[in-house]
Amino acid sequence: MPTDDTTSAVLSSVGVTTDRIAARAPLAGGTFNAVTRVTLTDGDDWVVKTPPPATAGTLMSYERDLLVNEVEFYTRAAGSTVIPRVLHSELDPNAPTGPYVIMSACPGRPWNEFTPDSLSAAEGRRLRGDLGRIVARLHSVTGSGGFGYPGRAVGPLAPTWRQAFTAMTDAVLADADTYRARLPRPTAGIRALLAAASPVLDDVTRPALVHFDLWQGNLLVDGEPGARTIGGVIDGERMFWGDPVADFVSLALFGNMEEDADFLAGYAEGDGRGIAFDASVRLRLALYRCYLYLIMLVETVPRRASREEREWAWTEVAPQLESALADVESALRTGD
Repeated sequence: MPTDDTTSAVLSSVGVTTDRIAARAPLAGGTFNAVTRVTLTDGDDWVVKTPPPATAGTLMSYERDLLVNEVEFYTRAAGSTVIPRVLHSELDPNAPTGPYVIMSACPGRPWNEFTPDSLSAAEGRRLRGDLGRIVARLHSVTGSGGFGYPGRAVGPLAPTWRQAFTAMTDAVLADADTYRARLPRPTAGIRALLAAASPVLDDVTRPALVHFDLWQGNLLVDGEPGARTIGGVIDGERMFWGDPVADFVSLALFGNMEEDADFLAGYAEGDGRGIAFDASVRLRLALYRCYLYLIMLVETVPRRASREEREWAWTEVAPQLESALADVESALRTGD
């Protein structure tokens, strides 16, 4: 991972001298980039993010140039008060500092760090409604260049969502073969099943801004008990232009989004219409579950996950992938 010297070089490149730094500390919780919080003597709080070296055999295909995606997300979502502001960025991997992004720090701490004693069920439900309104506004942002990852790690932006998502799933399955990742089914069978279901993706005609990593660790909660607010939506590095329904996978990780009445009510208020869970939406959700769970299983190899982490993935994630694949098969059999 990038060292403290890398952060120093980044700060120096934007004119921040040592005497202007009041405090700096690494931020835990990230699984890919190195993240450092820097407090300046004038009171400003910055977050500096730098990627690991692009060493062959340590990255998944879609993980190349992730900071391009992150800058795109923050820039296009800039109207929201819970989105970090990009203060400085360098996306050229050949730059002297390497690529980086410096953004404003958002208030609060990750939602998953709160216990039932510190965040009541009633307040949690209210926050889910607030989150629904925030996500709906993010989904209202439309891309102009096509579908897919802005960083073009798995190919250029595509004119259709079916083309883009096929390239995304083909890339993760190729990674599975390259790294010999343990999956509940052979990659050839998974690829054929996803291809058979892919016509449903043509129902998506607008490239919406999709975060695709909206689990509670990337949602900051701020304020005192009884007056909590969503303080930040962070880590937009895995964003893509695509189907807004795809965000529901991480928002209900290992769960059923249709049961989250508070979020869905907020979402309907935010976009004025809400989501109808018809046959198309349910099949598309199953496809996006397949994609996320494939990533979670395959990445354990290049990340050199510990034995305990690999066992957790196999015990918790592999059954979720099998369930999603079975849902795709069921939809194809019934024609729903």
